[in-house]
Amino acid sequence: MRSHLRTLVVLALAAGLVVLFLYNVDLRGVAREIAHARLEWLALSLATMFVNVAIRAWRWQYLLEPLGMPSFVNAFKATAVGFAASAVLPARAGEVIRPYFLSRHEPLSATGAFATVILERLLDMLTVSALLAVYLAFWHSQLTLTAPSAVNALTWAGGTAAAGAVAALGVLFVLAGNPARLGQTLTRLEHVLPSSLAGLLARVAEKFATGLGVIRRPSRLLVSLVLSVPLWLSIAVGIWAVARAFHLPVPFPGSFLLIALLVIGVAVPTPGAVGGFHWAFRFGATTFFAASNDAAVGAAIVLHAITIGSQLVLGLVFAAEEGLSIASMKQLADHAEPERSV
Repeated sequence: MRSHLRTLVVLALAAGLVVLFLYNVDLRGVAREIAHARLEWLALSLATMFVNVAIRAWRWQYLLEPLGMPSFVNAFKATAVGFAASAVLPARAGEVIRPYFLSRHEPLSATGAFATVILERLLDMLTVSALLAVYLAFWHSQLTLTAPSAVNALTWAGGTAAAGAVAALGVLFVLAGNPARLGQTLTRLEHVLPSSLAGLLARVAEKFATGLGVIRRPSRLLVSLVLSVPLWLSIAVGIWAVARAFHLPVPFPGSFLLIALLVIGVAVPTPGAVGGFHWAFRFGATTFFAASNDAAVGAAIVLHAITIGSQLVLGLVFAAEEGLSIASMKQLADHAEPERSV
């Protein structure tokens, strides 16, 4: 019952965002814009999607080093499957499925690998905030300041996100200091919880803290952070290429601002970021760069199809090789037993 209610809420949220996205839109005009989009730029955007997955897999290898160095092929496949799951399932379910998928091919703890996924998100947050800060510092004058309050809000959000990421990294640094001691500490919960549950929590916490080990190895963490820069620059190229395909007046540095908005949009827990992704792109292109409404809507639809569609197809191919369907991935995300993920 709870699962059905959650599904209804998510679908209602996605529908509301789609309605907001398409509000006051000339659908025929949008169709014309899509039909006249330049294919060479769309092909470039599509190519960056595969580059992004490759860099993510490479970076993940460095973060996983304290648990054991997985092969690039397995890291690549697991990353693709995780993104495919997030494309069709709500609440970023792929973040849970990805480490589980990798643990099926590598002698790694799924719980420890999940800890590295959290580190990835913090590194991404820092990089996106840095790119936004660079844009606002050097190209602020290129904005169409019809909504100065939106610029101020975005500046505040970027600064807050960066500060939060640094603070979270500090907390994880402390947790990674002595995983065994953390596990022993949590076993004391048996005084207030059933001993089996307290023991399970202790084992999970210890393996999770072990997965954070890279944060105690500055050289590895630095390499992971450095790899985040070409990753997000590649993502910026993909966004900018679609803008070029639709003749939107968005300079390449302007894609840094659009990235920040899209990160906010995809944070809305709808399958495949439907609605939130689209609205964020349309809002950014029309508000800050004076793009035409029809072109911005068409570009948002095509960019979403390229970004999510390519990840979905690639991930489902690798999932099918392992006998995983969308239904089985949903079941895994909803009902995976803690003992299996430890």
